[in-house]
Amino acid sequence: MATFTRPRTLKETITHYCPGCGHGIVHRLLAEVIDELGIREKTIGTAPVGCAVMMYDYIDCDMIECAHGRAPAAATGLKRVHPDKIVFTYQGDGDLAAIGTAETIHTANRGENITVIFINNVIYGMTGGQMAPTTMLGQRTTTTPEGRGMHGEGGPIHVCELLRSLEGVCYLERTAVSSPSDVLATRRAIRKAFECQIAGKGFSLVEVLSMCPTDWKLSPDKAVKFVNHEMKTVFPVGVYKDK
Repeated sequence: MATFTRPRTLKETITHYCPGCGHGIVHRLLAEVIDELGIREKTIGTAPVGCAVMMYDYIDCDMIECAHGRAPAAATGLKRVHPDKIVFTYQGDGDLAAIGTAETIHTANRGENITVIFINNVIYGMTGGQMAPTTMLGQRTTTTPEGRGMHGEGGPIHVCELLRSLEGVCYLERTAVSSPSDVLATRRAIRKAFECQIAGKGFSLVEVLSMCPTDWKLSPDKAVKFVNHEMKTVFPVGVYKDK
């Protein structure tokens, strides 16, 4: 009988994340995949500016800290200088799709052989709940107290749909961590994204719909329902590109 144990790549440090947040789940899945593939000693990750800014305290592989939004550019440099390494970025929606929009699009367009883990919780988590690029129409935030409007703030950015037209992209999938089956799907997607990089196929990105009970002002159980009944309607899960 198999024993469920802590992944070797996941440190025994207690995380700072709020109760019900999805970051801890994704960290564990990422650590499990790195262990399974046997790539811990050759993996370099980038910690973002955002809620996961101290990710280097939780994942036991080489990590660097990047300026806000610049993780894809830093990862590009790392991978080009060290093509034998496995390089990933871990970014939230503000880091990746606001200040880092240009870096994300051009890194994908060039087909840089890196893996991006993109956490979409439709809000700015670390800085107090402001509107993010992915905030949904009608969603209330500290900067859209009446709800995001199409003719004021514009609609949410759909990252997978935006990137799938680019030739350099080899794999895109949107998943979630709001149910056991979603967690398993996210694990499979993260593994496949790393396998694409190992095979030298180019740019891969896994978008994960994640809970943010604190800034949504919901209980953890209601936050799960919000992902399942609201977010998945606007951001359908599934594979968006697979070369």
